[in-house]
Amino acid sequence: MATLADVARRAGVSTATVSRIINNSPKPVAEALRERVLAAVAELEFVPNANAQQLARAHNSAVGVIVHDVSDPYFAEITRGLQRVATEHGRLVIICNSYRDPERELAYVDLLHAHRTAAVVLAGSGYIDPETTRRLDRKLRVFESTGGRVAVIGRHEHAGDAIVPANEHGGRLAADALYRLGHTTIGVIAGPRHLTTTADRLTGLRAAAREHGHDLTDRHIEYADFDRTGGHAAAAHLLARDPTLTAIAALNDSMAVGALAYLREQRIDVPGRISLIGFDDMPISVDVTPPLSTVRLPLEDIGVRAMSLALRGRGGDPHIEHVEAELVLRGSTAPPPT
Repeated sequence: MATLADVARRAGVSTATVSRIINNSPKPVAEALRERVLAAVAELEFVPNANAQQLARAHNSAVGVIVHDVSDPYFAEITRGLQRVATEHGRLVIICNSYRDPERELAYVDLLHAHRTAAVVLAGSGYIDPETTRRLDRKLRVFESTGGRVAVIGRHEHAGDAIVPANEHGGRLAADALYRLGHTTIGVIAGPRHLTTTADRLTGLRAAAREHGHDLTDRHIEYADFDRTGGHAAAAHLLARDPTLTAIAALNDSMAVGALAYLREQRIDVPGRISLIGFDDMPISVDVTPPLSTVRLPLEDIGVRAMSLALRGRGGDPHIEHVEAELVLRGSTAPPPT
């Protein structure tokens, strides 16, 4: 079993420097040096004294939750579930908004580590970029090796406890519903390109298109932020490129609401002229006119399950729970106009 001295020799630094880095001491350390030490930790599979680390954390009841934006209804619902379980266990929840900035997310992991939080829940999507995922995975593994617990929501390149929503299957359900209604020219409002959630939902839509003998081309896909403003602008761009679209699939409900607002402004009837379907089944989806067809994910329950994983005892193999998606058809979808 590797020792602190072995890591120090491999990295070419003092044992004191290794100790400062793995314990996330507030004393400044050059990023290149930090990376070298963490690489040595990973190569040697060094595990610090877990008993001492756990004892140090025993008096800290805080749990860190990193979300992309807690004002986003998607994360608000998940956070509701996270906080419900944390409250039941007498835990304080520290909410960190990364605003989909991977560098900010990495910094939050370091900050929560430095404050010796008992656990970290990554509630936001994973990232496509392999370098970002490698760096994030390394920081999370160091956090775990020093006694912390980690649970993630979504597809992350981290071997640990995870709640995995059926994003790809949900995308397939949304597109399949539109094709079964008779639509053949469908536009897609996708989320940010660099997120695994966007990629997975889009993969499902493309699979459904192939199953129905169609091809979902780049011309009919518009990437946008996962919010109302992004959906509004994306709907305008899609219809400017192809006015013959008879349906739009938005990869979350906030973007779908933005698209609905644009269509209303243009006096385009929904669903008489264009059908619209969202994703997630946020509470607002039943309050708009017409009520929004969507793909339901049990968002609050996802939060409950993620926090339960984060607070479970150490030991054992990683626990992965899959969450099914469900198609919900309401008033915003109908067969295409004849």
